[in-house]
Amino acid sequence: MLVSCDYFKPIGQTNVAKFSDLQVIIYLESAMIYEEIIMNNAIQSFLHDYLIVDKGFSQNTLDAYRNDLGQFSEFLEQQVHVHINDQGSWGQITLDMLNLYITDLRVKKGYRDTTTARKIAAIKSFFSYLMSEGYISDDPTESLGSPRVGRSLPKFLTEDDVTSLLDVAGKAGTPESKRDATILELLYATGLRVSELVALDVSDIDFEEAFILCKGKGEKERRVFLYPKAMNELKQYLQQSRITLLGSKKAETALFVNHRGERLTRQWIWNILKICSKKANIDEGITPHTLRHSFATHMLQTGASLRHVQELLGHSSISTTQVYTHMTNQHMRQAYEKSHPRA
Repeated sequence: MLVSCDYFKPIGQTNVAKFSDLQVIIYLESAMIYEEIIMNNAIQSFLHDYLIVDKGFSQNTLDAYRNDLGQFSEFLEQQVHVHINDQGSWGQITLDMLNLYITDLRVKKGYRDTTTARKIAAIKSFFSYLMSEGYISDDPTESLGSPRVGRSLPKFLTEDDVTSLLDVAGKAGTPESKRDATILELLYATGLRVSELVALDVSDIDFEEAFILCKGKGEKERRVFLYPKAMNELKQYLQQSRITLLGSKKAETALFVNHRGERLTRQWIWNILKICSKKANIDEGITPHTLRHSFATHMLQTGASLRHVQELLGHSSISTTQVYTHMTNQHMRQAYEKSHPRA
């Protein structure tokens, strides 16, 4: 028998793999050793008590921190020969050890500066937690440097590219293609994160008021609105394609389901977008987040306020939304140079 499950994944691996019964047993045994040696009480407390309870971080963020700290602990165990057996053991860590780890990340493993900076940020946050809880008396990360990472402008599609993408998605006329077209229309209509989209239930849709109630980062609820075409596509999907895809699984609450009547995964949405963008001859290497960037950019270009777009995107800080103003400024310059008689 083969098992396909996100849970049975080696640390750091993102693709879902298929495992035989024996492989599952071997992996679980190694996972238990991993938990015993690496995922000690201090890390578990940091993940649960601080990141989940205090900060309200999402599962995706939690997984990233778990992987980053697990990798760091493994390095300490295997490369520096420091065994972490209780909370106080973290007091053994020195700045030299941390710098060795950064060298290992950048030179031996070849990580990009953005990835290295993220892993360092996780370690700094963890040691700050250890200090606040009194597990250690000195913070070795206090003077730890990190690669300087410039903020790159998000990639977005032109309005013509979005139209082409949405047009090709449902052309086949099958329940799956109609579902795919609805998904892409919804991503562009709302600016939802892909994790928010796959978590939607049918009960989250308010058809009378034409909005969706979604849960974003930190379990914060917000309303996102739907224009008439998106609402009509969603209604048709629910009345036709979804019923066919569900088959006998009538009790399924998920809004978007696969051919087995089960909730779609984030990976599935990525594959849908990859296939449709190829059909539309868009060679941008786009992701579901590209549609979110496109939504925000086009909204600002057509006159929406920055504060309004911030609320629709679910950004806790307006500074996160401000990156899109650089893109609209470029758009304004292009329009100026194209339209001004002496430009």
